[in-house]
Amino acid sequence: MPILLDYPYLLLKPLLFRIEPERAHRLMLAMLRHGLPLGRHHDPPALQTSVFGLSFSNPVGLAAGLDKDALALSAWQSLGFGFVEIGTVTPRPQPGNPPPRIWRLDRERALVNRMGFPSAGIEQVRSRLAHFRAVSHRMRVGVNLGPNRDTPEDRVPRDYAESIKRVAGLCDFLVINVSSPNTPGLRSFQSPERIAAIVQATRSASAELATEHPLLIKLAPELEPHLIAEICAVALELELSGIVATNTSLDHPALGVVSPFQGGLSGEPLEQRSRAMIATIYQLSQGRIPIIGVGGIASAESAYKHIRAGASLVELYTALIYRGPGLVARIKSGLVELLTRDGLRNIAEAVGRGDT
Repeated sequence: MPILLDYPYLLLKPLLFRIEPERAHRLMLAMLRHGLPLGRHHDPPALQTSVFGLSFSNPVGLAAGLDKDALALSAWQSLGFGFVEIGTVTPRPQPGNPPPRIWRLDRERALVNRMGFPSAGIEQVRSRLAHFRAVSHRMRVGVNLGPNRDTPEDRVPRDYAESIKRVAGLCDFLVINVSSPNTPGLRSFQSPERIAAIVQATRSASAELATEHPLLIKLAPELEPHLIAEICAVALELELSGIVATNTSLDHPALGVVSPFQGGLSGEPLEQRSRAMIATIYQLSQGRIPIIGVGGIASAESAYKHIRAGASLVELYTALIYRGPGLVARIKSGLVELLTRDGLRNIAEAVGRGDT
């Protein structure tokens, strides 16, 4: 059922869907940035949770990719998100791949993108984070980091480390993105040895600044089971704070999607694949690695199933485009109803409980 926030979007949506997707994206970000005041939401106690040492007013977050350059942080708080993951941010500004690079698949309620990490660079993002922190400390903010496209492979860990130095103290957690399908060679860094090299470099950078943030790693949905097991083992050994599961998928046919577009697929077709990977990570780690579940969430029910599969927090992006900004409030109220239905006192009690 639409709520108040949805009505302006429902009027604008037919127009926006006539516009080239990336242009519509920029227009919506501009409207959100300048059209919503900084809001305060009082979430019910049942949705409040603590993950990797941080308290969250609710478990529903904005996935990386929608607000790459931290342009609309106040708007995401006004919409009721418990946290936002901005980025992917690169150390130096870069344009990404040439357009067109985003396509809508309306029937599947999905997107395909081959953005290639377009980024204003870490300095611009640092400035915007500082401004937001000056006016608000309520919503948690994570920064998703990636290397520049022209960075040699042996310097990739240094790219992550340099970015961390610039945002230290201005965010709540950090996500190492080694799973974008649109940056050549990046997914090869999902090997345990390369993950360890990146973590070592980033922790050395944190030690220099005498500051420490929860550090997570974001994985692709196509990983083979043996590699997931190896990554879980190294994550436990390195005491990583968590795993984000999952990024977009290149395996369109396996998700039942046929399209002429090449790039990472996001949206509702990814729901089952992401949930299966969440459950695998949860089982392999025996619940010791907190998981941010992302992929295909479009309702309270799909968010709740990700949580029961093992996700402590959830993120959405593509569903906002198809279902409107009121989706955040609908998911939160629906989660409370589902917890009540199942006799659970809070969202943490639902994590990893299995199928509903």
